[in-house]
Amino acid sequence: MRWQGKFGRKPTGGKLILARGKRKCEIGREQSDTTIAAVRVKKIETKGGNIKLRMLRGDMATIADSVTGKSKMVKIETVKENKANLHYMRRNILTKGAIIKTEMGDARITNRPGQDGVINAILLPAV
Repeated sequence: MRWQGKFGRKPTGGKLILARGKRKCEIGREQSDTTIAAVRVKKIETKGGNIKLRMLRGDMATIADSVTGKSKMVKIETVKENKANLHYMRRNILTKGAIIKTEMGDARITNRPGQDGVINAILLPAV
C-alpha cells in the first residue's frame, strides 16, 4: 500500500518525528498506465465522496483542430513520443504531453487520462 504522508528527514537533516500516525486520506493508489485498447474505465471514490474516473484503456481521442476550430472523435493508432518516460512509447502508454498518431495526423494529449477518464488532444501542425 502506498502512503503519501510526510516521512524521512527535515531540510536540516534531522529526523522527522510525526506527532500522529497515518491517516486513511493519505493512502495513495497505483498509477493507471492507460494503454491503447478497447475502452475500460474504473470508478474511484475520493475524499469527500466525489468520484474520479480512471481510464485503464482507451482507443479514441477527442482531437481539437486549432485551424478550423472544430473537435472530432478519432481512433488512436500508436504513441509516437512520450517525454514522461522513454519506455512508455514502446508500451503505448498514454499520459499528458504524449504525442499520438491518429487518422487526422499527429496530436498531443492535453489532459490526464488516468485522472479524467477521457482522452483530449490538440492536432499538431504538419511538418
